[in-house]
Amino acid sequence: MKALSDIALSMLDLVAVREGGTVREALDIAVRTAQHAERLGFTRYWLAEHHNMVGIASSATAVLVGHIAAATSHMRVGSGGVMLPNHAPLVVAEAFGTLAELYPGRIDLGLGRAPGTDGPTMRALRRERVESEDDFPRDVAELQRLLAPAQPGQRLVAMPGAGTNVPIWLLGSSLFSARLAAERGLPYAFASHFAPRLLLQALDVYRSHFQPSATLQQPYAVVGVPVIAAPTDEEAEFLASSTYQRVLGILTGDRQRLQPPVPHFRASLHAQARAAVDDFLAVAAIGGPAAVAAHFEELARVTEADEFMIVSDVFDPALRLRSLDIAAQAMRVPSPVA
Repeated sequence: MKALSDIALSMLDLVAVREGGTVREALDIAVRTAQHAERLGFTRYWLAEHHNMVGIASSATAVLVGHIAAATSHMRVGSGGVMLPNHAPLVVAEAFGTLAELYPGRIDLGLGRAPGTDGPTMRALRRERVESEDDFPRDVAELQRLLAPAQPGQRLVAMPGAGTNVPIWLLGSSLFSARLAAERGLPYAFASHFAPRLLLQALDVYRSHFQPSATLQQPYAVVGVPVIAAPTDEEAEFLASSTYQRVLGILTGDRQRLQPPVPHFRASLHAQARAAVDDFLAVAAIGGPAAVAAHFEELARVTEADEFMIVSDVFDPALRLRSLDIAAQAMRVPSPVA
């Protein structure tokens, strides 16, 4: 088993719009959070593409990646992910190729297979395009070609993009992307921050089928982890009620802005709702420093992850930064960068 200090620590930001707040405030909070994560020694900071959701401000993902990269200096910044069914591969290659030219050696391109939205919004994004199971592998291969050096006689060239070799990551919450990442020799991130049920099975499929490539010689697996950390278990449980409310809204189709914490919220739920929320957050680390460190140790043991990608939906931005501090201390991340 790896020591926690050998596991990279990164962050996924949904850029939550808080109740009573504005989109601009959410974007400013994301910048301050990324800067704080960089000072703590986080490896990368990813933004997630969602559409038509009142509580999430990261729909224009490539734009936001550039905004965060401009406000930081050395941490990697990328998509976690771009939902490829929503976009033509050439457009993605040009956008991330441009980012790679602006911020060389710092841009990641994480790709998801789901649309990240509902049916009507998906049709608005790609009009009447009908998806098949073969489209995602084909689109990933096209992106790899477009970001590689242009070949003699190549008629379709991403400019910018060609020759940037932006690292492509495959994201997933099922076994499909795990197998595809293994076959292509690509790094893989499992979305256990919202769909933990197949986590161990997906990691096993990825590692057992992995084929070395020019990109990667050994499998590299990232595990998504919701984290709500505070000085005490009791305060962490209180702060986590914002996350519980968000999850319940997802499960019931009543998505809202990120809500302020409510005392004893989880305990107030009926048994079925509480079980559904707990299942959604099965890998979450919620508690004081000792509890969070113990959870990370156990998660490292069972997953053998190369990297933890944390999600932290704390309503108060300052307490969210404190949550990152505690997570970094629990992971024994090297001393903060000055």
